[in-house]
Amino acid sequence: MSGMSFCQYIGIWPESRSFNDEGLGHVPKSWKGICQAGDSFNSTHCNRKIVGARYYLKAYEYFHDKLNNSFDFQSPRDSNGHGTHTSSIAAGRKVENVSDVGRFANGTASGGAPLARLAVYKVCWPLLDRIKNRRTGTDCVQADILAAIDDAIGDGVDVLSISLGLDDPVNHTRDGIAIGALHAIKKNIIVSCSGGNSGHAGGSAENVAPWVISVAASTIDRIISSPVVLGNGIKIEGQSGSPYKLEKKMYPLVYAGDVVEPHLSKNSSAGLCVPGFLSPEKTKGKIVVCMTNLHDAIRPFNKSQEVKRAGGVGMIIANSLDLGETNFYTNSYDLPSTSVGANGATTILNYIKSSNNSVAQIEPAMTVLGIKPAPSMPNFSSVGPNPIDEDRVKE
Repeated sequence: MSGMSFCQYIGIWPESRSFNDEGLGHVPKSWKGICQAGDSFNSTHCNRKIVGARYYLKAYEYFHDKLNNSFDFQSPRDSNGHGTHTSSIAAGRKVENVSDVGRFANGTASGGAPLARLAVYKVCWPLLDRIKNRRTGTDCVQADILAAIDDAIGDGVDVLSISLGLDDPVNHTRDGIAIGALHAIKKNIIVSCSGGNSGHAGGSAENVAPWVISVAASTIDRIISSPVVLGNGIKIEGQSGSPYKLEKKMYPLVYAGDVVEPHLSKNSSAGLCVPGFLSPEKTKGKIVVCMTNLHDAIRPFNKSQEVKRAGGVGMIIANSLDLGETNFYTNSYDLPSTSVGANGATTILNYIKSSNNSVAQIEPAMTVLGIKPAPSMPNFSSVGPNPIDEDRVKE
């Protein structure tokens, strides 16, 4: 089917303007896909843009028991935004006058192929701690992945865009994505896969089969700048997506590891702003420096929630040396916040240690264009060499 993209991950939010079908012609008669109904999703959610939507649960429920519908939709609907995000990157329509949280990077959003049709095959579902009744991760079972690829081939897609990968590299003969992709290639279907987000450790690249296009992450030529000004006059570049602003004055500045509850002061994670760690008595009214590193499992937004819970007025997420200068967390937070690189983090921590009255200000975020070099590879992007076959280049 001409102009078909295939996004296979965790579903789609069809109400997004990125998926409107204005100006598109009728769905070609050669298309054989369906719009599978389920929780909060029915045939009306498909249109001339989203021409197909399916979901795959059999293998997941075989290994993990029945899906808990309080954590995900038993349907093609996206429950956490990632499937919608990757779908819009591949084939989102042009949408004018959009911005991040209503303030930053205003412009036109567009996918790589804005006029392409889109079919969605949801194969990823929540991993749960059933005792504590909380989500701990996501699982995409290979049998479900293969079933989805098989249906996509039969439905008549032209391109498979697969934004997922296995946790550990395995031989192509045991890699469900590689096997499914090979069958697609034999039908002249292009297969593009994510290269992985496992960082710059050598051999971390995923989806390295020679018949797939492996795509790494990259930056663009703009940042949302939010510098930190220290009490000694030093200004440190920071980046943020927080819409909140501090009053124009200096605030007490503390390192998270110094303001945790007393019994946690020697915990190896004391500086990470772990939920429940910060002491409200020591944190109230202060800007808190929260460390992060390559193995940090605490989401930046959860760090901001912890600082806010303890009465902090602002947060600085500070990279450890393993994250360097290129991996900034420009999220929207619960309070005024910014993210600084490893060099800036060192400067801030040294200032706190050397001062009896450390203070700082987080300047309001603003969009800055023309940043160079761009594109560049962020630290979270996986790299080669090819962990399965070193004779084949996948960098």
